[in-house]
Amino acid sequence: MGYLLKTEPTVYSFADLEREQTTIWDGVTNPAAVKHLREMKPGERLVIYHTGEEKSAVGTASVEAVDASDPKVPRVKIKVGKAIAKPKTLAEIKARATFAESPLVKQGRLSVVPLASAQYAWLVGE
Repeated sequence: MGYLLKTEPTVYSFADLEREQTTIWDGVTNPAAVKHLREMKPGERLVIYHTGEEKSAVGTASVEAVDASDPKVPRVKIKVGKAIAKPKTLAEIKARATFAESPLVKQGRLSVVPLASAQYAWLVGE
């Protein structure tokens, strides 16, 4: 299992994460997305997804630490992984049966989406 984190690349892109190596993922306000952040554990695998014009899964990261001391505003430290060789577009994702029931497809505005192992593997090209 893992999670997909959505970001607007004009605000914070995967290239920004590559340059900084680590960042704190916070500022999430949707209750379902906040719940997913609180549930994260160090070492969990992440996919970084660019919203906006790109609408593509573009890179990987991992959870380094979770500070859920404020349950309404959890802060997750993430570490850069690698760029996805062939980014997967939202259209490609929607065409896959493994994503038919995914919040990524069903709840388009959700900024933190849980991923099953098969979904993660396909997104990153494993």
